[in-house]
Amino acid sequence: MRRLRSLSLSLLMLALAGCGGESDTPPVDGRDFDGVSYSLSAPYGGRVIDGYLEQARVWLDLDGDSQYTGGPLTLTLDNGNLATLPSGEPTALSGPDGVFELDVSELALPSRLGPDLDPRDYPLYALAMPGKTWMQTHAGLAPVSRAFLMSAGPGVRNVTPLTTLARYRALAGLGPYFGVADNLSANLGAVNLLRDYVLAGDERAHAYARALARFMASQVPEGYNALLAQPDSDGRERYLSDEAAYLLGVSLVQNAPEVLARVDDAAQGNYANVDTENLVLPDVPVALDNPVLLTHLTVRAESEHGHDLPVNRSDLLVSAELTFDYTEDGRLLAISAHGCLAPDMAEMARLIRVDGYMARLDSQWRPSAVLSRQSRVAYDTEGVDERLLFDWDAGRAYFETRTPCHDHQGIPAGSSELGGEPEARYQWQVTEAGDVSLQASLPGGTVTYVAHPADPPADADGFTLSQDGIDLATVVFTGEGRQCQPLDADIASRPLVVTTQYGYDVTGYDPQPTSFSGLALEYDDRPLSGLAATARPLHRLLRYGFLDPALSELDNVSGDGSFEWLMYYPGAEALADPDNPNLIREAYLQRYTGARACGRAFENAPIGAYAKLEYGYQRLSEYLVERLE
Repeated sequence: MRRLRSLSLSLLMLALAGCGGESDTPPVDGRDFDGVSYSLSAPYGGRVIDGYLEQARVWLDLDGDSQYTGGPLTLTLDNGNLATLPSGEPTALSGPDGVFELDVSELALPSRLGPDLDPRDYPLYALAMPGKTWMQTHAGLAPVSRAFLMSAGPGVRNVTPLTTLARYRALAGLGPYFGVADNLSANLGAVNLLRDYVLAGDERAHAYARALARFMASQVPEGYNALLAQPDSDGRERYLSDEAAYLLGVSLVQNAPEVLARVDDAAQGNYANVDTENLVLPDVPVALDNPVLLTHLTVRAESEHGHDLPVNRSDLLVSAELTFDYTEDGRLLAISAHGCLAPDMAEMARLIRVDGYMARLDSQWRPSAVLSRQSRVAYDTEGVDERLLFDWDAGRAYFETRTPCHDHQGIPAGSSELGGEPEARYQWQVTEAGDVSLQASLPGGTVTYVAHPADPPADADGFTLSQDGIDLATVVFTGEGRQCQPLDADIASRPLVVTTQYGYDVTGYDPQPTSFSGLALEYDDRPLSGLAATARPLHRLLRYGFLDPALSELDNVSGDGSFEWLMYYPGAEALADPDNPNLIREAYLQRYTGARACGRAFENAPIGAYAKLEYGYQRLSEYLVERLE
């Protein structure tokens, strides 16, 4: 859930440095002095400023969706009554000097419904439109070349890039509305984020605002910009969702320190001469669909009583906490581990196919775990112990560790601290046929993983794994897969049912355990009742087996080198993402148990396991706000 979207006028007044008499004209700093009464017979006015902007679309956002809403607009009042505004949200185009006046007469309600709506309880929005909105400059009027959207908090009547920054800082919970938090920019100093900086002659604030406006314009979707540029557009068209507008605001807060720092560098104390049009500003695309992303993974792979694995699942202690970091457009930047992580080349290949955009996958980061006791040892100390960093544009990834968790794989820690030379370097290529060739340069040699698309299943790969040119293992799918119906009506009602099996063969790692046969990826592909109409089809991977002799050679692990992952998912009422029912809730690692029947009810969570993984997801907006904090 997102944070509070508006602050009451009474809270805003607590932050004011002074007070004054009743007035319908806003002061230079953009705030309402009148905390007692407001006459709805008078227009509610203010200014739109980058420089002063003429012909910008302004509206009072009564329904809180960040877009203009026309009439009739029905609002639910605090007392539960419904009020209908025939004309919708008050709106107008700004005029000379950026001045606007909103007709708020419809906010006067019949007494039987409740008290009048106070315009100062709602945020203002202003939309600059390409080729239609004009900015006043020393040389005359200049057309705005790209659209950008600004807002101001309740009771603030100047709408500027700086009020937009102030408002979204408040919405993200970052400090007082009328103050500037320390982590915004040390260079903001005493800049008043709410006032009319043009009238006040504040060249510094003006330069900051112009640069921020350029940054905001760079993030407006091309489709929205083109729509607003159409001859018949007047800025009242709905395009951005509420979440999209919020993400743009959060991104502004995230990137404002860098934008302002570049203004400072160019100014060298003389802000009047800063050419903001030619500043090199951050290029930050934003995923305005606000995807749900895996942000946290808890690994339990240590026995509470020091026993060898596997143990009763209730005996498994946390041995690692993984966090997943993303860019504003939802691209995976890094995986950091408190404890140890397993850089799974198969899962890296899946990510490479979607260019690092995790939300494009049905299931995000299929399970892998480090079983070494050293993971818990590292977890018991403070700080990040391992990191997997991605450079998608260069086709590279880097693994850093300060632990002995991977000594058995020939990857010793090169230092007791992260940030030096990586212990493993990855590079990849994708062929026209869709093969992913992923190469890992390790201290003990070069390991190459070549993934071959399997269709079906579309979300899994056959592969060849080799080291220094010698094949270690291959996986080849055998046939089109087997679809089956639940074995009986009782099974059909169970939460998870195996309805599809894709057989595969594994060669290598000889001699293989005799029980390692009858291999199949098992899925639940049934329709799931209660899903949103926009949801992806159900395609839940439930179980697959694999060989990992090095894992079973650890001194705290018993077994023959054959393992299987079991994955579990929530019901339709508890999905992390209503549009993707295939996000894993938890997974268990156990010894491979052989071939199983298709059409059966999938097994309950095992009593004993080598490891348990617990998945945590967030909306991109939630993740970005948390990162700001």
